[in-house]
Amino acid sequence: MQSVCQTVGACSSCLKRQLNGFMGYIKWQRRLVPACVRTTYSETGKWEKTYGLETRRRVENWWLPRIKDQFCRISETDKSRPKFYVLSMFPYPSGKLHMGHVRVYTISDAIARFQKMRGMQVINPMGWDAFGLPAENAAVERGVHPASWTQSNIQHMREQFDALGLSFTWEREVTTCLPEYYKWTQYLFLKLFEAGIVYQKEALVNWDPVDQTVLANEQVDDNGCSWRSGAKVEQKYLKQWFIKTTAYAKAMFDALSDLPEWYGIKEMQANWIGDCVGCFLDFLLKVDGKVTGEKLAAYTYTPEAIYGASHLYILPTHSLLHGNSILKEVFQREFIPGKDSLTSVTAVNLLTHQEIPVVISAKPNFENYLDTKIGIPSTSAEDAAVAKNLGISFTEVIETLPNGLEKVMNSAEITGMTRQEALKAITQQAKKKRIGGDLTSDKLRDWLISRQRYWGTPIPIIHCQTCGTVPVPYEDLPVVLPNVTTFTGKGASPLETAPEWVDCSCPRCKAAARREVDTMDTFVDSAWYYLRFTDPHNTERPFNSELADYWMPVDLYVGGKEHAVMHLFYARFLSHFCHDLKMTKHREPFHKLLVQGLIKNQTFRLTTTGQCLKREEVDLTGAEPVHLKTGEKLQVAWEKMSKSKHNGIDPEELVKEYGIDTLRLYILFAAPPEQDILWDAKTDAMPGVQRWQTRLWTLVTKLIEARASGTMPDPDLLKKKEKAEARKIWEQKNLVISEVTECFTKDHLFNAAISRLMSLTNVLQQASRPLILHSTEFEDALASLCIMIAPMAPHIASEMWKGLAHMQNKLCTHHHWDVDVLHQSWPKVDPEYLQPSDVVEMSVLINNKACGKVFVPQQAARNFEEVHELVLQSELGAKHLQGRTIQKAFLSPRTALINFLVQE
Repeated sequence: MQSVCQTVGACSSCLKRQLNGFMGYIKWQRRLVPACVRTTYSETGKWEKTYGLETRRRVENWWLPRIKDQFCRISETDKSRPKFYVLSMFPYPSGKLHMGHVRVYTISDAIARFQKMRGMQVINPMGWDAFGLPAENAAVERGVHPASWTQSNIQHMREQFDALGLSFTWEREVTTCLPEYYKWTQYLFLKLFEAGIVYQKEALVNWDPVDQTVLANEQVDDNGCSWRSGAKVEQKYLKQWFIKTTAYAKAMFDALSDLPEWYGIKEMQANWIGDCVGCFLDFLLKVDGKVTGEKLAAYTYTPEAIYGASHLYILPTHSLLHGNSILKEVFQREFIPGKDSLTSVTAVNLLTHQEIPVVISAKPNFENYLDTKIGIPSTSAEDAAVAKNLGISFTEVIETLPNGLEKVMNSAEITGMTRQEALKAITQQAKKKRIGGDLTSDKLRDWLISRQRYWGTPIPIIHCQTCGTVPVPYEDLPVVLPNVTTFTGKGASPLETAPEWVDCSCPRCKAAARREVDTMDTFVDSAWYYLRFTDPHNTERPFNSELADYWMPVDLYVGGKEHAVMHLFYARFLSHFCHDLKMTKHREPFHKLLVQGLIKNQTFRLTTTGQCLKREEVDLTGAEPVHLKTGEKLQVAWEKMSKSKHNGIDPEELVKEYGIDTLRLYILFAAPPEQDILWDAKTDAMPGVQRWQTRLWTLVTKLIEARASGTMPDPDLLKKKEKAEARKIWEQKNLVISEVTECFTKDHLFNAAISRLMSLTNVLQQASRPLILHSTEFEDALASLCIMIAPMAPHIASEMWKGLAHMQNKLCTHHHWDVDVLHQSWPKVDPEYLQPSDVVEMSVLINNKACGKVFVPQQAARNFEEVHELVLQSELGAKHLQGRTIQKAFLSPRTALINFLVQE
């Protein structure tokens, strides 16, 4: 293939130029007004009575380029205003949006528009998780450079986003494969390296013996064979880079209690981390009394009893027996399968300086993921039995006093301490000396970030024979990917084929050295992108701390449940680390999570082979689906949409058939966000939301026609019965405003919000002609209905509002008729709706200082949870409590006072 760039190191700059070029094209393209003949109201002043297919197309073509709000531009950030940061998980640029993308981004778009209408300063940023294996596979299979493939996919997906009417803060766009982004990923890696949280050790990889290359897990099929060569995959030990996430296990576990809005996900995070009761401690290995230079970290459940250690216990599968250790032969020679094997290798505890023997366990497994343990007979009957059987001496270090209190003895400076005091002392000493001591569980493993790939962030490390492992100086960042033009999928990492890049000089001694040829796991890129969005064009640092402190934490993070463990764990880890570096004020990155379910469609499989059939290969006319060709009965199931299962739906085709607003409303109405949607467009919510839009349009048509009839509207002409009907409309309007606002702010049940808006539509449909003509309540309720629909269906809402704005003889003067619907303020419940006798004026204090009052319903005034939530949802709460950490709150029902204690 033709070279994408001609010189080493030019690949990323080339991609940047290409990206800038096509981004400029897209920005230009988005300003185009469709060259269609306009016959709708906004253009001609003539209202079309029916909302048919052609009207819908013209409305959406007209409004699509006009409602692309940029929300908060970088230059407009006003730190004195309340903010709302809504973030949807950024996509991998695969080249084509699927229905899962449409769902998550429709949700975030609706929330962003709603919060802006509430007066918040909103960012709804978007970017690209652009490194990864598929781009490299494309290079092997199609001869397309990963940079070109990625650039092309981003361009296409940007166009798809625009076609769906999704309004992102594109000014804040980030692309992880560009040097201006991954420079700061490398910067954070170096900070972790300085803190002793990055290290190298041997770990197992999937090895293709035919192609002589490392395979990712997804490149190994269900039979354990290579996807390309077909060879049986082997497990091989290679030196890999790790981030010591276990160092933050206890802090991250404890911080989960500060995340009340992580419904269901907190438990998954807690289970992933595990109970942090023990710690790892470092040992130096010796053989025949000689120091080998090899270190080993071993876990103990009782660090306070470390002076009573008798032996180090390793599994027969440990890398010391199978990897590239200089002790491999010794261990293999002295290992007796099926028996605990006492070896001639000893381990020196770097904290206590005690020397104990290494024992190879007879067991095939320890608890959870442990492969190395410290044997301490004083606290484990099993360890005591092993020591006795092998004749290893040990010292008792725990004594129980007559009152039941346990204290430590025979343990140097911690002798006489309680077990809890000794635990704290030992772990603190070990952490201070950087030889372990971080409380963690027996199930959490450190994060392996090495990838033997080209298309990833280069690890900024140089290997020197004299100086060892040397970090690249900060001033030399970024380490830019070289231009590699040949991708075979065989042999070593493609970076090895760029000797001009690999061979370099040591930053310390200037001697010949080599760059690290592994790249980083893409999870590293996405572990901090939410921070870069707060200051995406900063060339001096990853982000400005003041801007990060203003925008963080993310108020609402929207994404799939499949990322509820690993991605969230890594993102939380990086956020905790940045907080410890004083880079951020907030320790936790995400205030509230909204985890959406899958969109599933039916699959039809042949019972004999399990092969999935295309819909056109299935006969659906009978009682049960059968294969059209053979008549064979099929296995039918609801499964996640997938190209390989032939059950995917193309969003572009749906937009052509139903329209943008109908698709958006369907996505929001078909099921609550957390539940799966079972796709059946003919019989489920799709016809319902289509009919609803027609009814809404008809209501606007009725009002416009009534006001253009020549009869002047006069509320005094309404009869007593009609005034009672108007009162009911007013009450229904206020009830729906209250309920829909709660749906958007509390539980995000958009299906319930749409249902309530439909109920208000039904009430308005029943209004008599005199009521439509003369009632202020009808006009106000219909205007409020248009405003509340706008975040979810912005195109039809914009057109209906324009029709109302140009309507003759309006009765409502409090609406801003001269601006579009998306710039209206979100409707508020009328104060008189809550009768004075039914409300309590609640005084609000923050850190014992009065800051205002909020009206709450009488029946809620004595309920702490309800008052707490009502204050947070109020304008006062948004202004003074938004984004701040509330440590405690106290309610005094007798004095109608609530006091919030917040972290300054």
